[in-house]
Amino acid sequence: MPQLPDDLDAVAVRTWCSLALEALGRERAEIDAINVYPIADGDTGTNLYLTVESAAAAVEAVFAAHETGTTAPATADAVRAMAHGALIGARGNSGTILAQLLRGMAGVLADGGDAAHLRLALTSAADAARQAVAHPVEGTVLTVAAEAAEAARGEDPDLRTVVTAAYEGARAALARTPEQLAVLGRAGVVDAGGRGLVAVLGALVETVTGQAPVRGPRTASGNAAKTPVTVDGGSVVGLPVGGTPVEGATAGGLPAGGPSADGPLDCPEDGGAGPAFEVIYLLEARDEQVARLRTRLDALGDSLVVVGGDGLWHVHVHVDDAGAAVEAGVEAGRPYRIRITHFATESGHDVRVQAEPAQRAVVVVVPGDGLAGLCTEAGATTVIARPGEPPASGELVDAIRRAHAREVVLLPNDAALRHTAAAAAEQARTEGVRVALVPTRAAVQGIAALAVHEPDRGFDEDVVAMTAAAGATRYAELAVAERQSWTMAGICQAGDILGLIDGDVAVIGADVPGTARTVLDRMLAAGGELVTLVLGEDVPDTLADALEEHVREGHLAVDTVVYRGGHQRAPLLIGVE
Repeated sequence: MPQLPDDLDAVAVRTWCSLALEALGRERAEIDAINVYPIADGDTGTNLYLTVESAAAAVEAVFAAHETGTTAPATADAVRAMAHGALIGARGNSGTILAQLLRGMAGVLADGGDAAHLRLALTSAADAARQAVAHPVEGTVLTVAAEAAEAARGEDPDLRTVVTAAYEGARAALARTPEQLAVLGRAGVVDAGGRGLVAVLGALVETVTGQAPVRGPRTASGNAAKTPVTVDGGSVVGLPVGGTPVEGATAGGLPAGGPSADGPLDCPEDGGAGPAFEVIYLLEARDEQVARLRTRLDALGDSLVVVGGDGLWHVHVHVDDAGAAVEAGVEAGRPYRIRITHFATESGHDVRVQAEPAQRAVVVVVPGDGLAGLCTEAGATTVIARPGEPPASGELVDAIRRAHAREVVLLPNDAALRHTAAAAAEQARTEGVRVALVPTRAAVQGIAALAVHEPDRGFDEDVVAMTAAAGATRYAELAVAERQSWTMAGICQAGDILGLIDGDVAVIGADVPGTARTVLDRMLAAGGELVTLVLGEDVPDTLADALEEHVREGHLAVDTVVYRGGHQRAPLLIGVE
């Protein structure tokens, strides 16, 4: 069991970001479903996930820069990277607010991560976020942040006590949001942005205590409050792979949801028609220029949030005149990464001329350039997952855009990418693309799915066929043990060859050929008609020949196909259909 931190050092900050990303990944769809204020655009959870993903990536970059050293990064470097990553990657209104909350915390935690500094950090965060919103409204994430800070006040020197108190205060505040904001009360839900903040604080509790906290908001009786969850876009169809339902394949067309402009905090409670556009951009400008910009944008529209500092700002506003909002940024400094969403069309985009989109495309994540070539030849758009460098959701969204199709089937080919792929799919849907996520957990499942893909048949029918093919494919891989450890197959030593079947260590061997034969025999004992072998770049062709002969001798009716995977993490991938 890892040692629990006595204060929030760089390692703890890294863990916090990772756990927060996991928590938002788990709760993303539920948070999206309760986003009703003031527009039921259903993307608050997705926007929060993308914001924290950017923060976590920035922290990982700091650690990567220290890989050759003997010490971890300084706490100040880690918290400032977290805040900067959130700022540049903030999505939607709630994501922008969260970025300011993290920035407010970083300003204090850079000086120390003990209980006293954390109390000050929570207060600084709540104050900074409130000041960033032009017209704050109670019953939103601002209220939850303020009451979390209030609950953490005191003199207790124990970091765990402070973190737990803040979390419990946030849960209690979240449960009261329907009483403070009428539109939430009518819908019978809590504030979506506030629920996201509770998830982030829950991750902080797990970081410092080692225990995941109780999920959900508190009620007056202390029980978890129930929040209704709906499935956007109609009934989900298709077969599960690894127990996870297909996302986005529906009987009723495009999933519901709108632009990346989750519930603004300062719009009328009646939820009536507001401005036509959401405008977001990063801005390089001096403080005095930003003060004038706030005044001008406030006169142009509503839901104004400007966060940042030290010359870099994130601007978010809803307006009828998008051009005027951008021009105001040009007058204040240098705006870039400009994104304009038209609420009527529910499509965020950069202005450009493009050819007519194709009807359907497949986007697939592959572990090496060899499979990338194979999938490209089959007509898919590929994203290469380098060893130790899993793609972020932004890379997957970019690949979906490159595919340039009205309908996209997304194959992540890695169980660890499930939340990342789901967030990317949701983001692409806000841009008008119909996306179905088939939760493939290995490259061989993706190959099986791609083999049965037929773009000329109905979308739902195609997704079901691809999902069924993937689900019928058992997968395995060989890996080299890095250290002595316990596994489901016994104790392994550094240098042992591990055979993982469906993600679990099933075989411990001394060499690749022997371990591969044992894995194949175990997999084929349950039956099969086709074996797929994907060789790493350093594996000789003679191994494929030997394994093909082994299959032929023991299983006459089973065919074998061999692919070269190129530079990939595992020396050998195996699929059995």
